[in-house]
Amino acid sequence: MDYIIATHNMKKRNELARILEPLGLRVFTADQLGLTLTDVEETGETFAENARLKSRSGCEESGLPCIADDSGLQVDALGGAPGVYSARFAGEHGNDAKNNALLLERLAAVPDEKRTARFVSTVCCTYPNGEEILVTGVCEGKIGYEPRGEGGFGYDPLFMVGNRSFAEMTAEEKDQISHRGNALRALARELAERKNNYDQ
Repeated sequence: MDYIIATHNMKKRNELARILEPLGLRVFTADQLGLTLTDVEETGETFAENARLKSRSGCEESGLPCIADDSGLQVDALGGAPGVYSARFAGEHGNDAKNNALLLERLAAVPDEKRTARFVSTVCCTYPNGEEILVTGVCEGKIGYEPRGEGGFGYDPLFMVGNRSFAEMTAEEKDQISHRGNALRALARELAERKNNYDQ
């Protein structure tokens, strides 16, 4: 079955495809299908609300099952911020350099043992018949003291798991432990179960 992904971020699309396609799911962006999806305003107060908003809109406009993810970073020393505002933490949507710089500034006086954080990803899949699947994945880590690595995107250069940042890992290594990888594997299990139920 073909699925459309409600994102304009090709790095995110590639990450989703890398994890889902080996499971027999073909995923496309609207651009790849020659469609234009509304850029949904993320007005939800939780990752789940935002993922559902994007997934429902994409499904309605494309007529295809639509997968949408909302994800972000929760830093304990900042009371869970930036959370749903992760992409626009520094005020400008998607400016990774500014977001990372502001995060380091906010944590300048925070000692190592209190720099705990987690990435959270909630994925929603909406079907044309109105059915929905909602799953969440988490990856625990810490915030480093300076950007490390050339890979990834967003806060990856600062998010440390063990002695390496996400940006220092290969795509495959990151997928094995990342919040989005965990959420997508949970989604794949739900999709497989759904398929089995229909096949019986």
